Amino acid sequence: MKLADLAQVVRSKNAGPRRLTLDLIFANDEDYRRVAQSPAINRETIAALYVVPPDDVTVIPYPVGRAIKIVLARAIMAGDPGDFDVYGAQQHAPLLGLDI
Repeated sequence: MKLADLAQVVRSKNAGPRRLTLDLIFANDEDYRRVAQSPAINRETIAALYVVPPDDVTVIPYPVGRAIKIVLARAIMAGDPGDFDVYGAQQHAPLLGLDI
């Protein structure tokens, strides 16, 4: 099953000019637990998807809110030459096809 089939919300946004956050929010506890316990949601997998070192990835589960926050270092600072998404709002797409 794909992450897009389980998550109610998958979004991205800036967390300052040097960080990007990816938010996964689930409609129910069962879907949250399935994804949170999946071996696909880890630093190495996310790093490979976003072509960053695993040390630049933080995965933060938040069971009370049925959410998972992923924080990445941005390769290019927001607004610098070469930045193609200054708000970080279009960076969630690689997660959608992730096999859970």
